[in-house]
Amino acid sequence: MQRIELAESYEISRVIRGGWQLAGGHGAISADEAVADMVAFADAGITTFDCADIYTGVEELMGRFRLRYRDLHGQDALDRIRIHTKFVPDLEVLPRINKAYVEGVIDVSLKRLKLDCLDLVQFHWWDYAAPKWLETAQWLLELQKAGKISRVSGTNFDTDHARAIVQSGVPLTSIQLQYSLLDRRPEKQMVTLAADHAFSFLCYGTVAGGFLGDRWLGKPEPAPPLENRSLTKYKLIIDDFGGWDLFQHLLATLRKVADRHQADIATVASAAMLTKPCVAAVIVGARNRDHLNANLAISDLKLTQQDQADIEAVLTQAHDIDGDVYTLERDREGRHGMIMKYNLNKGE
Repeated sequence: MQRIELAESYEISRVIRGGWQLAGGHGAISADEAVADMVAFADAGITTFDCADIYTGVEELMGRFRLRYRDLHGQDALDRIRIHTKFVPDLEVLPRINKAYVEGVIDVSLKRLKLDCLDLVQFHWWDYAAPKWLETAQWLLELQKAGKISRVSGTNFDTDHARAIVQSGVPLTSIQLQYSLLDRRPEKQMVTLAADHAFSFLCYGTVAGGFLGDRWLGKPEPAPPLENRSLTKYKLIIDDFGGWDLFQHLLATLRKVADRHQADIATVASAAMLTKPCVAAVIVGARNRDHLNANLAISDLKLTQQDQADIEAVLTQAHDIDGDVYTLERDREGRHGMIMKYNLNKGE
């Protein structure tokens, strides 16, 4: 597994194990099996894990995993493990948020993850009309200086607001954002900002909740309701991308590329994102270790110029998805925003 220095003295694996699928909405989870799966990922070289304060039960699972990994391999091995979490204040809290609230949520994450200092906290803000987003970023910086956070980062901010944060003196290490062959909104403006201010992208949605996989090649367009929230979310992106027929054309092209490398569609789709400017890592959601070998192959797969040209030939036919990073999802009355859950940070 390739590794990359995300910041000075801060190294991560280029494939990150995502935790959203361990939360509600994706089926029952056995805590013991989930911890064992995380150990298997770390042993194989995927040593960076992503979670959030609002992913129900996931921080606790990763805290259990950290203790288990230390017991199995010792403190030196544990020191290579990175747990990225998020600070996601509830929508209803935004008008009255204060530093005490922020610190309280961070303290809960520290307790759940069994850490004295959080490795990396990715800040999300639901509604820009609530005015304290910039002040909240400053409070996170103060908590970093106080030793409770090692690195402050962002998630789902658009370019203008990310620019305001870094220009206010909060040095973002990274931005976690939705970026895939289907959704290239970060290429409009965010790439330039990231290059100018030396922060990286941690990309989710690279396999579109599983849609960018062999399972869907040649299949008819699914009708709602879909089996989980991920598929519901990314089916909307497919619609905006250009519809099911164009999506099938992309899958067929990715299958041809995969054949050249003895790989699968999902591996090619994620590997393609690692070639993009400013991308440090891709986040792969996983409920278990069934696809671990394919996940490990992502950083080793080297696309040829022909591979990239074939993929780009399909992408030139795609529609331009409206807005900047996460713009569609912020419209709570729109197709994308209506499926979001906004008040999940209930703490202890």
